[in-house]
Amino acid sequence: MTLLPESALMATPTMSLSAAYVAGKWIDSNEPALDVLSPSTGERLGEVGVSGSPEVDAAVAAARSALHTSAWRDATAADRGELLGRLADALTARKSQLADLTTAEIGSPRSWSTFGQVLTAVGALRAYADLTPAYPFVSTRPSATGGTVDVRQVPVGVVGAIIPWNTPLFIAALKLGPALAAGCTVVLKPAPDAPLSIGVLIEAIEEAGLPAGVVNIVNGGVDTGSYLASHPGVDKVTFTGSTAVGARIAAACGAQMRRCSTELGGKSAAIVLADAPLESTVQGLVTGVMGNNGQLCAALTRILLPSSRYDEFATAVTKAVEGLTVGDPADRSTDVGPLINEAARDKVEGFLSRARRDGAKILTGGERPPGPGWFVTPAVVAATNDMEIAREEVFGPVVVVIEYDDAAGDSAAVDIANDSPYGLVGAVWSADSDRACAVASQIRAGSVAVNSTAVLDFGSPFGGFKQSGIGREGGPEGIAGFVEYQAIIK
Repeated sequence: MTLLPESALMATPTMSLSAAYVAGKWIDSNEPALDVLSPSTGERLGEVGVSGSPEVDAAVAAARSALHTSAWRDATAADRGELLGRLADALTARKSQLADLTTAEIGSPRSWSTFGQVLTAVGALRAYADLTPAYPFVSTRPSATGGTVDVRQVPVGVVGAIIPWNTPLFIAALKLGPALAAGCTVVLKPAPDAPLSIGVLIEAIEEAGLPAGVVNIVNGGVDTGSYLASHPGVDKVTFTGSTAVGARIAAACGAQMRRCSTELGGKSAAIVLADAPLESTVQGLVTGVMGNNGQLCAALTRILLPSSRYDEFATAVTKAVEGLTVGDPADRSTDVGPLINEAARDKVEGFLSRARRDGAKILTGGERPPGPGWFVTPAVVAATNDMEIAREEVFGPVVVVIEYDDAAGDSAAVDIANDSPYGLVGAVWSADSDRACAVASQIRAGSVAVNSTAVLDFGSPFGGFKQSGIGREGGPEGIAGFVEYQAIIK
């Protein structure tokens, strides 16, 4: 694989954000600020303030107040859809700025930052701008007694939205879109590793004309998120992140009978059937795992290869991964950038070390390049499905290839794919699309792509089975997650 020279690493801008954005104004706190570091160089990008309980209280109160003001309460579904469209326009106008900033603070390659971070956020908002005016917020049905019933879908209320660092702008849009479509107000908590692009999101929100208090921000770390998730003024929590943290948030919500949705970890399988074409399949497989430097919950991190073609495909995947360029994410020739921080790099290296101990074979990669930044060269690991590296989410540029006995039929691959505590996404590759679809329908995952890595569609529900989460984002089902049903019986 190609390593860019150390001297090419991007220059880092500096930027700072206040602790919270409440009712249309940025406010500071008495808490010590946090440094935001470049994952490419380890240098300081800027700092972000930390919200304590007073700032979270103020943000929740502002969201509650905005929920009942006429400017938001009386907005029609068409009005809300129009606002979402204007927000998408405002983000589009800031596309280059947002892509540069995301590349700086997250380390995602510049081309991926444009598509996977900014344009996906715009796409999610446009999808909800189109869905909202036609959504059945009020419907009428016959009653059991011969009358009629009006079924109203009303806003659940104040939403606490806690988002991860890996795709902050996109996940923010995926939560704001349906929440605002439903008429809710939001307190959004970004991750402390990647808060800066959310500051630009607020500029876009103001330009779009959302009423003050409809969207509020509380910056900070674990304590800020925990306080928001357990706040009695929050009606629903929506969280994207690790399964361990999601379980704690769900428990806190359960104690108060608060609505909760979670999109959590994954260890998703791509099944390669024996008739799959080599070149296009391998290209898709590598794309499906190495995007955003492998730091995606929906990455296809287990590749299941048929025994009859195992050597052929394993060799081709290894060669394709070795052909990736590792280095400065601002360089448009870069395929794989750094991990988000030193702890993330240490975690990936720990997984690879234990994989060797368990008997797995590192076919390529897994090395630490010289120079600054939190880089690990992309790795291909030959393993069995009972090994830790095949069962736990590594969250880095690591793909596991696993052999299955295709002489026993397609069910042999399905059994391995489903032998996982997770069930977020999957994929099936075959020259026969009907056969691929039949296999896809047997995979216990929320979304399964056929002959592609397109595991998310904005007009369709997205979410996981098993430990990959509760609830759905995307499509009308996404809006339904932010409403309560009320029956008016006449």
